Amino acid sequence: MLNKLIALGLILGLAVGLGAAATDNPVLQTIAREAEPLGKIFINAIKMIVIPLVVSVIFASIARLGDVRKLGKIGGMTLAFYWLTLIPAILLGMGVMAFGLRFTPEIDMPSVEAAPIPKLQSVTDFIVSLIPPNPIAAAADGALLPLIVFTALFAAAAGTLATERRERMIAAAEDVSDTLIKLVWWILYTAPIGIFGLIAPATAVLGWGLIQSLAVFIICVAIALLLFVGLVLVPLLLVIAKVSPAEFLKGTMGASSVAFSTTSTAAAIPVSLEETVKKLGVSETVADLLIPLGASMYRPGSALFQGAAIIFLAHIFNVPVAIGAAGTVLFATFLVSLTVAPVPSSSVVTMAPALDAIGVPVAGLALVLGIDRIPDMMRSCVNVLGQIGAAVMVDTHSTRSQE
Repeated sequence: MLNKLIALGLILGLAVGLGAAATDNPVLQTIAREAEPLGKIFINAIKMIVIPLVVSVIFASIARLGDVRKLGKIGGMTLAFYWLTLIPAILLGMGVMAFGLRFTPEIDMPSVEAAPIPKLQSVTDFIVSLIPPNPIAAAADGALLPLIVFTALFAAAAGTLATERRERMIAAAEDVSDTLIKLVWWILYTAPIGIFGLIAPATAVLGWGLIQSLAVFIICVAIALLLFVGLVLVPLLLVIAKVSPAEFLKGTMGASSVAFSTTSTAAAIPVSLEETVKKLGVSETVADLLIPLGASMYRPGSALFQGAAIIFLAHIFNVPVAIGAAGTVLFATFLVSLTVAPVPSSSVVTMAPALDAIGVPVAGLALVLGIDRIPDMMRSCVNVLGQIGAAVMVDTHSTRSQE
């Protein structure tokens, strides 16, 4: 129901904005102009929730691993696979979108908020800036990247504590994140009105150019997701696990269907566990560990989507992305993609750190959120395929090493 309401808000915003642009009707122009504060309120609500949500989810995800050394070879292989495959996923999203930009019309995006483009740092300065001298001040200033690094280090330290003490901290962090996720739902319930307030004024100025650009964005995301499956996931399955594409896709049909229809990898966990063990022959020990872990922190489709969306929004808002800045985007997207919250369109909300890193207005998130249902279904499906594929490969490799 919420997705339908969000789509309705987008359609009404486009209708009012296009009508105002095409006819110069004073009533439509007034509606589009006066709706703008509604969009600002919605964006402020998103900004309000980003920092505590990202921090609590990152802490719980990393601390839950405990001492990484105790995970042994399975844990090491799994984390290596997760991290190494996220990089090509993000690069594919950025690359395909950069190519697709040549098919978007030239539009002059009006200024949404004052967001000066940060001066490009040297690699040394960038690394130094990641360690905040005062994490509280970093949070107050909205410096999310240093705060994420601090949280990751703090969570890793918490993972070394005695089990009882660690579990208390994890439980507290999960309680906070669950509360914040409930708040995210409340904010998402206002999304139809907020999106109308952002789309109507923008479309009244930009007209059909914005719609054409959004269509190109959806097509580029779909192409990049297919390329990731065909050029990264399938070859790895063939080489490492000796599993054919047909066998793998047949064995994951149920889980991918659930993820596609619900846009939730968490909802697909029960089916993923059953298919991974019964249809793909993965041991229950590996499946029980890696499927929930993957649903918690491995979402290659979301990482790819975020890489594409950042390049797209930078183009829309005329923010140049230099090679050095692209590295910043890659690193920021890599971090936040590991901890996307299990709520619809959370991949959109958590792009804020990467957008902030290159000076793209956070208000641009509403443009993507309005048409996110289709990309969300596609990337959720790819997320599940990646999570099950990781379990198959790790199980095969660990079995061989024991022989």
